[in-house]
Amino acid sequence: VWVPIRARQKVVFLVFNQKYRMIKLRQIILEEVKKVHSHPTADEVYERVRKRIPRIGMGTVYRNLDVLSKTGLIRKIDPGYPQMRFDGNTHDHYHITCMNCGKIDDVPVDQPDHNLDDLAKSLVKLTEYRIAGHNLEFFGLCPTCMKKGKTSLGEKLKELEG
Repeated sequence: VWVPIRARQKVVFLVFNQKYRMIKLRQIILEEVKKVHSHPTADEVYERVRKRIPRIGMGTVYRNLDVLSKTGLIRKIDPGYPQMRFDGNTHDHYHITCMNCGKIDDVPVDQPDHNLDDLAKSLVKLTEYRIAGHNLEFFGLCPTCMKKGKTSLGEKLKELEG
C-alpha cells in the first residue's frame, strides 16, 4: 500500500509508514524498466541504466528496484529461476514462462476472465477471506526452445501433444 504525497514539490511515497522520494536516479531506473517488455533481470536493468549513469553501482540498482516494487511502480516477478525479474506493466495481466530458458512473456489476453472473478467470489464465501488479488502463471517452452528441440522437456511435451 503506497500513498503519493507532495513534499516541497517532490513526489514522496509512503509505504507502511516509510517515506521514499522519487529521486532522479530512481526515476531513470523506473524509465528503463518501463521501456522494455522483456521483464528484465536486475543485471539487465543495471546494464541499461549504466548507459545513462556510467558510475552507478549494481547494489544501488538492486536497492532502488526493491523500493520501486514496494511502492507499486513496478512489479517483482519471481519465476522460480536464479534471477528475479521486473515488470513495468503494473496492470493486472498474466505471464507465461519458458521452463527451459526462463524467458517471461505477457499472455496476450485482452479481457479479464469472468470465471476467475466468480472463483474469487466463491472463495470469499467458502473461506471468509477478503480476496485482494490472485496470481496465475503459465509455464511451457518458448518457440525458440521448441525449435532447438534439444531439451528433454521439449521431447516430453512433443510426446504429450501426440
